Amino acid sequence: MKIVLISICTLLPALQNYQPVMAVSLLFRISFVSHLTGSGSYLTVNLHLMYKALHLSPMIPSYNIEKTAGFFTSLLGFRIARDESNYKILSRDDLTIHIMNAGTDIGQMEFYLEVDQVDPLWADIKDKLAGIKFREPFDREYHMREFHIVVPYTETLLFVGQGIEAG
Repeated sequence: MKIVLISICTLLPALQNYQPVMAVSLLFRISFVSHLTGSGSYLTVNLHLMYKALHLSPMIPSYNIEKTAGFFTSLLGFRIARDESNYKILSRDDLTIHIMNAGTDIGQMEFYLEVDQVDPLWADIKDKLAGIKFREPFDREYHMREFHIVVPYTETLLFVGQGIEAG
């Protein structure tokens, strides 16, 4: 079987009057694959979710949050953006560092990936997580909707979230 990949750019002139495809193309990368066989041919349309990663922030478990925050503020010029007794977010320029209490449920390293569309991203990846520990999307009290994934072969927890309106 021979597979030919046809670029969406070459098909746009032919599809310019077909508005649903144009609307979908704003959210997805679309690839058309023409399958040529001895008995005929058929066309497969593949949709690949495109999202914008906004931030990736380390989440550092600390046995003394105040002193850890002080290290980043006094030595590296970060400022405190969120200040709670058991959780701090420090920022500088477009970067953030999350500092939290170390405990038995906290992995050796954690990251927070902030995205623009958490639910469509979850829908795109959830079926690819066989054998991987995860927590499905849920709303947090700090106005984020997020899901969690344990990064395979590590003790690293990846938080993926999107800001939501306070309600």
